[in-house]
Amino acid sequence: MSETPENRIKRLKMRSMRRGIKEMDLILSAYADDRLDTMSEVQIVNYDALLSENDQDLYQWVTGQSEPPSEFSGLISDISVHAGTK
Repeated sequence: MSETPENRIKRLKMRSMRRGIKEMDLILSAYADDRLDTMSEVQIVNYDALLSENDQDLYQWVTGQSEPPSEFSGLISDISVHAGTK
């Protein structure tokens, strides 16, 4: 059984705001609210994969403390700009 696009967006928004680090809750939930509805299928798949990453790593990538893996570099850059961390 496949997930409807609407349910997928809801699930990703929920996962974006229920992180382990409050800062990532704030950063990712704001990003998801602003961007998910207009993302392509490829971008949504990449964002879904990103949400499986460790919050400590995500925070360091978004704040520029360490380099993200190449598959996430464009997405992390967009999240960083959106959050005002870069």
